[in-house]
Amino acid sequence: MITSTQNPKIKEIRGLQARSKTRRAAGAFVVEGVRLAEEALQAGWQPQLVIYTEDLNERGLALVEAWQSQSVAVEAVSDHVMAAASDTQTPQGILLVLPMQIMPTPDQLDFALILDQMRDPGNLGTLLRTAAAAGAGAIFLPPGTVDVYAPKVIRSAMGAHFHLSIQALTWEAIEAQCKLYSLQVFLAAAGNGTPYTQADFSQPLALLIGGEAHGAGQHAHHLATTAVHIPMPGTAESLNAAVAAAILTFEVVRQRTQ
Repeated sequence: MITSTQNPKIKEIRGLQARSKTRRAAGAFVVEGVRLAEEALQAGWQPQLVIYTEDLNERGLALVEAWQSQSVAVEAVSDHVMAAASDTQTPQGILLVLPMQIMPTPDQLDFALILDQMRDPGNLGTLLRTAAAAGAGAIFLPPGTVDVYAPKVIRSAMGAHFHLSIQALTWEAIEAQCKLYSLQVFLAAAGNGTPYTQADFSQPLALLIGGEAHGAGQHAHHLATTAVHIPMPGTAESLNAAVAAAILTFEVVRQRTQ
């Protein structure tokens, strides 16, 4: 059992939790909790390291046994070591170090999201979870987006990383992808463009959602084919980015399932 917070493996985990630079250099990120660990196992992602505490529940211990049978490095740790390694106030007793890997883009991509200047980790994670629920085929992240492997993004996304093709790309590469798959780009713009219920979301498309603070930037406006908005009869100036994205995303689902 690892009982020291100065153990090299624990120090490595703490670095991955704290710094995007460390995650990029290692090509790895951290997942915590039984539910996300189950998602990782079911999706076939093999951890580089698993640590757990001895009071882990039966569901968690079953995961530990499954990875031990696959010759994954598994270490028992004391409670105070898990607390030191965890990014949460109440650790659930299991933590994984996983390699970063990009899920393949579908051969017939007809629904993608482009998230411009999304800097709030909770919003980004919620949006990824929504996209996965709606069956989006890919997420394109231009420069200026918060690290998609940050701990709060991972927790908020609730396993979306294991099922979505999430790609950090330049604007030029995003434009090339849109042309490759003949995607019409609909920019969410507060108060401008077509009301979203009147837009044709049955065609291959990408929804372009701007960030929380300043909305979409110059590159986004250049790429967009057309603008859509969510009519708001109330006094609010705008909606939370993740909420707006959810409304538009499930309008795509509604139109395509009618």
